[in-house]
Amino acid sequence: MAGGALDGVTVVDVTSVGMGPMATQMLGDMGADVIKVEQREGDVFRHVTPQRHHGMSHTYLNLNRNKRSVVLDLKSAGGIEQLLSLLGKADVFVSNMRAPALRRLGLDAERLTETHPRLIHCGCYGYSERGPYGGRAAVDDTIQAACGLAWLQGSAGSEAPRYVNTVVADKAVALYVANAITAALFARERTGRGQAIEVPMFECMVSFLAVEHLAGLTFVPPEGAAGYSRLLNAFRKPFATTDGFIGVVPYTDAQWKRFFELVGAPELLADNRFATAVARSRHFAPLYEIVEQALKKRSTAQWITLLQDADIPFAPVNSFDDLLDDPHLAAIGFWKRVEHPTEGSLIQAGFPIHFSGTPATVRRHAPALGEHTDELLSNGS
Repeated sequence: MAGGALDGVTVVDVTSVGMGPMATQMLGDMGADVIKVEQREGDVFRHVTPQRHHGMSHTYLNLNRNKRSVVLDLKSAGGIEQLLSLLGKADVFVSNMRAPALRRLGLDAERLTETHPRLIHCGCYGYSERGPYGGRAAVDDTIQAACGLAWLQGSAGSEAPRYVNTVVADKAVALYVANAITAALFARERTGRGQAIEVPMFECMVSFLAVEHLAGLTFVPPEGAAGYSRLLNAFRKPFATTDGFIGVVPYTDAQWKRFFELVGAPELLADNRFATAVARSRHFAPLYEIVEQALKKRSTAQWITLLQDADIPFAPVNSFDDLLDDPHLAAIGFWKRVEHPTEGSLIQAGFPIHFSGTPATVRRHAPALGEHTDELLSNGS
């Protein structure tokens, strides 16, 4: 089997919680040797529940495979010296420490890229150092508030703001981090030089949401308010059937035509509100209300058959119990049952991207705190 796409790349990872560890796990899955640097107390995500043993929580296990753990005291000169020794053989240094803390430790991009010209230095934290929010503390919830997501979840101000029930900012920005690092590695292949990368959560999430929700504010002068109306429509939700719920979204002209015929209302094709994509975009609420009323008349299984035959986008509303038994995920081997040396049998999501020539692999279990300290510090390998 060929090595992963990043085989031969060494990443020194001084991140914790969600964003950084998710990004570096992706790099590790793609073949990189990821050295996870932890302080004595360990990554804070080690200590949430559920867990079988102290310091080995479910979130930690799901974010830190394909890594080696070394414990260093970065508040001491000796610990910094050991970290610099690891960096001397590394390709990438990634940290979610805020920039002022990195400067105090002598680990800022300016110094490290000067002394290690091939090193890619990636800082991922709340706000860009280039603006007045630089250095401000941030976590997923505060970024959801700051970037406009909580406002959007409150129907763009018509309801109380609320958070998405997942650490979406951490996980979305993790994708930006992994993408930026791989791009910088590619650039280094051309130029021979590393560079500094700053990946701030606030700016990434504003960019992420602006795609559709900048809406009318895209234009100068504005052509309407912020917020994509289809997504803010009160009827945009999983629809009740006679025995459960299902997500249904006719999208194209042809799909809406087939849907109207399917529900016995072909006359809606001649309704000026629904005849074209532009017209529908101005009347999403009444359009989706029609879908809601129609879905109530049959069972979920009946709708799945009808919608699949009509090639209309649909999905049953799955729980995680459902997903563990999902036939599609089973067919592609998505769920992996692994044996961890201390935590026993685990079920984990596999790497979701398929590479035909450089497949992602799971080579290492999520390490115990400091499991590889002696190995890494005795020979620096």
